[in-house]
Amino acid sequence: MFSLFRRKRQKPLPPPTVSVAEGYLPVEKAHSLLAAEHRRQLLDRIWQYTALSQAQFIQLYLNPIHRYAEQVQQLPASETHHHAYLGGMLDHGLELVACSLKLRQSYLLPTGAAPEDQAAQTDAWSAAIAYGALLHDIGKIAVDLQVERQDGRVWHPWQGPLDQPYRFRYLKGRDYHLHGAAAGLLHTQILDRTILDWLSGFPSLWASLLYVLAGQYERAGVLGELVIQADRVSTAQNIGGNPSKALQASIHALQHHLITGLRHLVQHQLKLNQPGAAGWLTQDALWLVSKAVTDKLRSYLLAQSVEGIPSSNIAVFDELQSHGLVESTPEGKAIWTALVTQGNWQQSFTFLRLQPSLIWGNEDRPETFTGTVSVAVEDNPTPSPASPLVSQAAITESRQRQSQLDPLAMEDADYLGTLLDMFELADPETSDTHSEIPRESSSLPSDNPGQAFLNWIKEGILSHKLIINDSKAKIHTVSGTVFLVTPGLFQRYVQEFPGIANGADQEIEEWRWVQKQFEKLKVHRKRGDGLNIWICQVEGPRKKAKLKGYLLEKPALLFETAPVPADNPFLKVEKLKFP
Repeated sequence: MFSLFRRKRQKPLPPPTVSVAEGYLPVEKAHSLLAAEHRRQLLDRIWQYTALSQAQFIQLYLNPIHRYAEQVQQLPASETHHHAYLGGMLDHGLELVACSLKLRQSYLLPTGAAPEDQAAQTDAWSAAIAYGALLHDIGKIAVDLQVERQDGRVWHPWQGPLDQPYRFRYLKGRDYHLHGAAAGLLHTQILDRTILDWLSGFPSLWASLLYVLAGQYERAGVLGELVIQADRVSTAQNIGGNPSKALQASIHALQHHLITGLRHLVQHQLKLNQPGAAGWLTQDALWLVSKAVTDKLRSYLLAQSVEGIPSSNIAVFDELQSHGLVESTPEGKAIWTALVTQGNWQQSFTFLRLQPSLIWGNEDRPETFTGTVSVAVEDNPTPSPASPLVSQAAITESRQRQSQLDPLAMEDADYLGTLLDMFELADPETSDTHSEIPRESSSLPSDNPGQAFLNWIKEGILSHKLIINDSKAKIHTVSGTVFLVTPGLFQRYVQEFPGIANGADQEIEEWRWVQKQFEKLKVHRKRGDGLNIWICQVEGPRKKAKLKGYLLEKPALLFETAPVPADNPFLKVEKLKFP
């Protein structure tokens, strides 16, 4: 499956028409930007989740992703929070698409529609979810950043892709919530007329997508929920939190935990207004020593079993700032430097500055500090003309920071495996709640149990109820055919249809009875030694394993109207050795 992306990677890039001056970043084509191994693996995983032909995948997914890549170039996804490195915006976008499509597999959409309508709209809903995820943070490049071309002109993303080497800086005093509404400015740069015409033909889907593009996720139903969940997973993985627990949090849970923790610490644990204290209360602000208080806050929240807390202080600072819990400096930073003076004693600290009302509300406050807290002014600020914008030094610093955060600094396979494992859902075959399992296949013919089993697989693939080529999937494509995992797939079937073998041979388990009925169809490939079960070697990012199952003679039995998905690159049929 990687061949699609590798083949395009081999095309030589045209020589640049403009030499890149020091301190500027070159403009790259999509093929170059997407050539990194972890990005190609993400593209491959996205393709697997869509189950589309190569031509369809290129039109609906790869072309918009290419336009997105050329639009965001090497811009980061944030200044100091998640994916805060060169190329972070592109990584975040791809991760969101993969995560959202993975999560989408557990939903039959549109909710409450007839099964035939859900089947007819499945590709449209999958595409809309992917587009909402891809464009989730794109508004940042329009309102959070100032991007300057090499010739000195300011670039705006609605002008089209960059055409010159560029540098950028984050805007001071920016509104941290504005980017959610700014995506609507740019979606036509990514989604072409054909795609928009197609999606607009599904009123419910179209409304949900427009709400997402306007930043109104609360009105976007399931589509908005999936994008938000995918964002939590990608963000938590990058900043060192717990992505699997991030899925369980409400939208404002982290904000709630942070302010609750700060209130507890200030009111019950921290000393104030004295030498050795962790905070000072003045008439207009509460000054908290940044490192000491943040370390105590993280320790307190972990002791309360709060999950998803960033492991980096910088990430915590940014969370506090983005939620409006701390005041920003004139330079737009979360950290203040100030000198505390009382009598003959004075000392300089780095602080978080809060409004006292956030901590005490209408409650009685402690007495204010009798000394002074003076904001420090930098001595001899001598920025070079390029200093506010990304310079070569800044690029070097970003790359050093990238060695800690950027997946490129990790082993690509491990990075991708970790990310994808984090949003794995509970395996359906382990569920004990049969009554909650959809019964769309209840009308399958009972006169031929083996054919009923095949029909169930075919309908499950079409509705995305049965996933393909995933780490927990029971159906894979390998060696140009379809591999049905046993006993997992047969056990899943009898869970949906308990009592399917009533009246049959009671001496064997139900799943074994179904398996025998399937073998009677004689649609599977026999081994050279006459046996039915094949073994596949699984070589994943971090482990090796073996799967047992059946190989179909004709994959078209399951894919009558659609091409067979490309082979799972992690599976190989084990070669048989005969005496």
